[in-house]
Amino acid sequence: MALYFLTYDLSKSKNSQPLYDKLQKMDTIRILKSTWCFYDDDTSVKDLRDQFKHLVDRDAELMLAEVSDWASLNLDRTPRDI
Repeated sequence: MALYFLTYDLSKSKNSQPLYDKLQKMDTIRILKSTWCFYDDDTSVKDLRDQFKHLVDRDAELMLAEVSDWASLNLDRTPRDI
């Protein structure tokens, strides 16, 4: 099972609720204002991107990364909380 970070900028977007609904269904946690993390298996970063890109407006900026190691400072939650 791989750990993924999703970060985005929806400042110009008009409807972000579909994205938030998907994140909630995936048992993600928010670790920064616009950064979420979650575990998933049997998928790739590109496949996940393609799933998420249909949930945001065309002008939204979105980045997914598969993470093998991470470090943080002063976060309320971390991937260990999943």
